[in-house]
Amino acid sequence: MKKHNNHGGGAQTNKNGLLFERETSLSDAIDRIPGMGVIENRVFSNGKEIGMLCGKHDLYKHLLKPYGVNDREITSKRLLPDEAFYNYTTETVYIFEKKFQINAGSVDEKLQTCSFKKKQYEKLFNRLGIEVEYIYILNDWFNTKQYRDVYDYILSVGCHYFFNEIPTDRIGI
Repeated sequence: MKKHNNHGGGAQTNKNGLLFERETSLSDAIDRIPGMGVIENRVFSNGKEIGMLCGKHDLYKHLLKPYGVNDREITSKRLLPDEAFYNYTTETVYIFEKKFQINAGSVDEKLQTCSFKKKQYEKLFNRLGIEVEYIYILNDWFNTKQYRDVYDYILSVGCHYFFNEIPTDRIGI
């Protein structure tokens, strides 16, 4: 007889994670800044285009492919960021991965993959002269001492983490 899942996972995890992704929308965060706005995937400050938003496959479609980067020749598997922001001024692409958790599970180990993923993105963007910053946006579940070693590791490999919000000042807007 099949036991009922009382601990989450599956469809409920997906539902909660998607809600968290919407609540931490980079586009919405930018729209709340006076003088800033997003039209389609373009970011404007006081009427001047300053960057581009991309998520999942749009990173390849709108940012890499138009510049002649064929990711299939560079990396063996396509990474799909939750969101990305390319800042034209700093020539930096900020990759955002959002992690939502309500109990112990597989996301714990995923936090430790940031170095590999950042290096994969660097392979794609280095030939364009674009720097890469890899940033986790985490919910409060992760804001405990038990993750201290993981956070130390994330910072030691040049990646970053924040809780519950997009750090717009950190990405130059």
